[in-house]
Amino acid sequence: MDVFNAIRTRRTIRDFTDAPVSDAVLHKILQAARWAPSSSNTQPWHFIVVRDRDTIKQLGEICTQGSFIGKSQVAIAIVMDGARRAQLDAGRALQQMELVAWSEGLGTCFVGVRGEAQDQVKSLLGIPEELELITVLPFGYRIMREPGTGTPRRPMSEIAHGEKFGQPLTFAD
Repeated sequence: MDVFNAIRTRRTIRDFTDAPVSDAVLHKILQAARWAPSSSNTQPWHFIVVRDRDTIKQLGEICTQGSFIGKSQVAIAIVMDGARRAQLDAGRALQQMELVAWSEGLGTCFVGVRGEAQDQVKSLLGIPEELELITVLPFGYRIMREPGTGTPRRPMSEIAHGEKFGQPLTFAD
């Protein structure tokens, strides 16, 4: 799958099959994250790969906004270490992981981990207190509920501007 097609077709997935994720595919996903750009090339991330079924089930119970984690085959916690722009750098790595996973037939859904859940996940995964837990991404081969053309998008004329805000953007071709 080419990059543009992966971007255009990628959907948020919360339902997964029971098929295991191979080491080769998991390695490819992690390589995509490793190659993500970061502020001043600091690469301030750590990726905790969780494959243990009991731990994945516990993550699903802790992360009440993302209980579907418990149905995934693998979960990856994204942890930042002293990043000046943690959300931005993590988001870049996360997006690359999502796109490679999608191109391999997998899906995921970003799960926010806040408040007490953050402390519980950090304790469960042995994450040092001073590091910032950004998310836990569940991965698995996707189950898509209904086929379709995807989520509606705002027209280009509403979001793209030419030269100055509010001026229409035109294309020569």
